[in-house]
Amino acid sequence: MNTLEILRFLQSEIHSAVFATVDAQGLPQTYVIDLMLADETGLFFLTAKGKSFYDRLTAHPFVSLSGLKGKDTLSSVAISLRGQARSIGQERLDEIFEKNPYMAKLYPTEKSRKALEVFQICEGEGEYFDLREQPPFRQSFSFGGAEIRRTGYRINPDRCIGCQGCRSICPAGCIANAIPRVIDAAHCLHCGSCFRICPVKAVEKVE
Repeated sequence: MNTLEILRFLQSEIHSAVFATVDAQGLPQTYVIDLMLADETGLFFLTAKGKSFYDRLTAHPFVSLSGLKGKDTLSSVAISLRGQARSIGQERLDEIFEKNPYMAKLYPTEKSRKALEVFQICEGEGEYFDLREQPPFRQSFSFGGAEIRRTGYRINPDRCIGCQGCRSICPAGCIANAIPRVIDAAHCLHCGSCFRICPVKAVEKVE
């Protein structure tokens, strides 16, 4: 999937995501927020100005969010995202109410909607993780100029001696039967088993 497809899946198929922000003491706080729009410029959501979430967001305009869709673990798609949020006031508010008609039941009058403010996640990076496939499939993505933050494990080809240790313990079977060994990052579970078993420390953590 390309980035826009991932953002649209997050907005339309998952829709309600858990947002994390930090409070005045630097402690994490979570809030469930609906994602209202998604396009090539990012994700859009809104909140009321009287909420503590609004205060945290305006004081520290960065968010981390996670969403999950599926009946159970092995039928699920999970998407996580970290990025910068900016207020755009009431811009696109009419479009949000048009595309999310349930909002009119919560804020039925024009006067009541003056309490709302629209935010755009304009820059971010994250991960799409599909557990419907076996082994699971992961894909990193970014938008708005953000760099993808690589995580997981890799094998240093200069150190690899070609033993079967990592391959014998990998639950996803994602390490190639070649010398030097290579980890298929798209199917790696990040369990770290290969890292712990390698006798020559050829497996390196990416962070």
